[in-house]
Amino acid sequence: MKKQGYADLTIESKNQILQRLIRLGANLNDPESVKEILARQKWSPGKKANVVYAYSLYCKFKGLTWQPPRISVVEKLLFIPSRQELLDLIAGCSLYVAVALQIAMETCARVGEIFRLKWIDVNFEKDTIHITPEKESHARIFKMSPRLKQILLQLPRNDERILSRYKNVNSLRRTFEKQRKRVAFKLGNPRLLRISFHTFRHWKATWEHYKTKDILYVMQLLGHKNIKNTLKYTQLAKFEGEDQFICRTAQTPEQIAELIEAGFTYVCEKDGILYFRKPK
Repeated sequence: MKKQGYADLTIESKNQILQRLIRLGANLNDPESVKEILARQKWSPGKKANVVYAYSLYCKFKGLTWQPPRISVVEKLLFIPSRQELLDLIAGCSLYVAVALQIAMETCARVGEIFRLKWIDVNFEKDTIHITPEKESHARIFKMSPRLKQILLQLPRNDERILSRYKNVNSLRRTFEKQRKRVAFKLGNPRLLRISFHTFRHWKATWEHYKTKDILYVMQLLGHKNIKNTLKYTQLAKFEGEDQFICRTAQTPEQIAELIEAGFTYVCEKDGILYFRKPK
């Protein structure tokens, strides 16, 4: 997989799947043994499909021949939480996890991209953050919100990586999942348990598509090279309580620049006055 250019995170995840098969008693060099173990598990079709894919890669590596079992994966709509639910989760997590989640919410970045972020990727003078891509995506640059800038400035800079306290992506994920469980229990909201790092990516893509109806813009945000991949991350969703806006007007270039920097979006012009809005 390394020679074929697979990302390190993909290689790691497939290796973990194979290790789990071994722990369950499978003989990786005996495809029928693997099929038997797979048939016993009460995993979801999607999870079984991931296992089949990982083992197929192993068989290709070892020169083994096997007939993968038939697995029917039903496509489901993505779970899209409300903005407030995401903010509640961020507020209830520790500083480092909150930083990671806030970056995910503002940039659509994958967890691996967030994990590898370095301090040199952040420009505090221009309030921008640069995302180095994985999975052959495009590099992206985003404007940081005052909130993200504030919490980033609270972190010590003891290493070149921003999230240096985590040795790998899995340790970051495990810490997040523990804190997510605690926050969901404290707030009495089990929906929070369905939120993962990738959910923030789903939410951002769907929200931007909901606002702009511009699929090419969303494609750019996500860093996709193929628009087919973007279509999987967007859906026409009704964002309850998120269709309320703060409205402002501007006439001079200075006023316009100030509103844009504050996150307002241009709506229309009437009688020489420009109208802007942003979600409450």
